[in-house]
Amino acid sequence: MKYKLTKNKKTINDIVLCQIQATKDFLNVKKGDLGGWIEKEDNLSQDGKAWVYGNAHVSGNAQIFGDARVSENAWVYGDASVYGDAWIFGDARVSGDAQIYGYARVSEDARVYVNAQIFGDAQIFGDARVCGDANVFGDAWIFGDAYVYGDETLCTRLSMKTRQQVEQWVKYESKMKELFEIGGT
Repeated sequence: MKYKLTKNKKTINDIVLCQIQATKDFLNVKKGDLGGWIEKEDNLSQDGKAWVYGNAHVSGNAQIFGDARVSENAWVYGDASVYGDAWIFGDARVSGDAQIYGYARVSEDARVYVNAQIFGDAQIFGDARVCGDANVFGDAWIFGDAYVYGDETLCTRLSMKTRQQVEQWVKYESKMKELFEIGGT
């Protein structure tokens, strides 16, 4: 075991969270260090180097495993999964059935929810929102007030800062699909 639940508790929205405490050294965590807050042991794997730091919260059926990190004031809840070397921090929120993995980062005031998947080296930050069945991966950066939704796929070296940029990309991508379907490939 790498952590235990302490007697330190707090209630948020009728959910009782327990603070964790490291029972052994790993990464930058030392035995005895207090971590963040989880609702139950199923929220944070005892295997790997995954950790919840600071004032971060993990609840519901959300799972943090592998070498993933949740820190600062971030919240992961619902049925969301964060794994691999992914990192959720700042005031970010990940919920629903969202999956964050690989080396992906979700930070600042970003929100990822419903069935969205963020993976690879993708970064979601600022006030960006990614939801629905959207996939963001590769080296994509979604930030500012960008809003990605539905079944959109954004990848490799793509940076979206505003909703208008996302809408223009979606129109361009739809037009390209239409052209290839008409002309054949």
